[in-house]
Amino acid sequence: MSGNSTYQPKSGLTRWLDSRLPILRLAHDTMTTFPTPRNLNVWYTFGAILTFFLAVQIVTGIVLAMHFLPSAVLTNGGTSSVAFDSVESIMRDVNYGWLLRYMHANGASMFFLAVYIHMFRGLYYGSSKAPREILWILGVLIYVVMVATAFFGYVLPWGQMSFWAATVITNLFSALDQVVPHMGGAHAPGIGTMIAQWLWGGFAVGDATLNRFFSLHYLLPFVIAGLVGLHIWALHVPGNNNPLGIDVQGPQDTVPFHPYYTVKDGFYLCLFVIIYAFLVFFHPDFVGNPDNYTPANPLVTPPHIVPEWYLLPFYAMLRSIPQKLFGVLVLFGALATLLFVPWLDTSRVRSMRFRPMMKQFFWVFVADCILLGYLGSQEPQAVWHLGGIDVPLLWPARIGTLYYFVFFFVVMPFLPLIETPLERPKSIAEAVLGTAQPQAAE
Repeated sequence: MSGNSTYQPKSGLTRWLDSRLPILRLAHDTMTTFPTPRNLNVWYTFGAILTFFLAVQIVTGIVLAMHFLPSAVLTNGGTSSVAFDSVESIMRDVNYGWLLRYMHANGASMFFLAVYIHMFRGLYYGSSKAPREILWILGVLIYVVMVATAFFGYVLPWGQMSFWAATVITNLFSALDQVVPHMGGAHAPGIGTMIAQWLWGGFAVGDATLNRFFSLHYLLPFVIAGLVGLHIWALHVPGNNNPLGIDVQGPQDTVPFHPYYTVKDGFYLCLFVIIYAFLVFFHPDFVGNPDNYTPANPLVTPPHIVPEWYLLPFYAMLRSIPQKLFGVLVLFGALATLLFVPWLDTSRVRSMRFRPMMKQFFWVFVADCILLGYLGSQEPQAVWHLGGIDVPLLWPARIGTLYYFVFFFVVMPFLPLIETPLERPKSIAEAVLGTAQPQAAE
């Protein structure tokens, strides 16, 4: 689907530019004439939505960085800090600073919501399978960098939840002390403690930590942008997957990207922006934490430390394992597992539309991720009252964590051995223009 270019320069200037830097040709071939399967549905619009929100996050972040002061130095008689005060100054003293901050904070939530839908769609329609393995891996790397960027940004306001979230998460590295207990002598700290102190820039979370996290939070969005460029490049080599999961057979199966999908993507982007605007203008703190409106206090621990909602499933996994080292391994293993999905899924059929058994396991997996997100938001000691029996939420979290790994390491590799897929159409054009319905394959 990455055929020859059809771009024709129409003026002397564009011909001169095209012979030296064919950027207009690249844009034309990427956004206008790129042959795209004619049956893409609404779930394929989130790539454009994600591109839009990445631009929003970068632009608002750059402007906010012009006014933010990454310093944990105490002010107001030791009751506040320079960083906390600078955030409040942005809200009160900077023209439209309140709008920029709420756009940035809620833009992160919309960004993650779109990326989760994008990833679930990729799993459902088999977008990770050959020849799109690199495309999937680049997508997972984008997601991992997004998680790191979001964590660094969560720390910057230097409120109570920011400070203690930084303390809890960076202390996870101390679990590695059980692997290498001493570095450089019997009385030297373990490797985990050394990594944690290197991140802190001292012996505890403080001013140096805040400066480092601010620097990384500013840098990583540009890393994401670079990975997105590679992601789009990797997409244009094999072309788009489609809901049927079958290869394009010829021109009859495709339409130009413009105007068919530019208009479609634009329509759904407008709907997504309406939801975004509703949050920004009417419920700007809907997904925020009220503890972050209290200046950081190292002497007072919040009763319940939680990350942002989009990291809650992994937080639930971490808390479900009482042994610290194994909890950390589960946390990072859950992320690393996503890199191997192209090879874990052994079915010869891409789309779960034609895999009736796998489809059921998939929707249980989606429900499991939502359940883990809910459990991650609850207090560790919380219980469910079921028919007079108190069930600690620790156990549902463990079951949810177990199913997460069972789905990838048991269901994906072994279910195809017993599953009979439905018969697939011979071509996209036949499915779109014909009347045949999927039937059980013989």
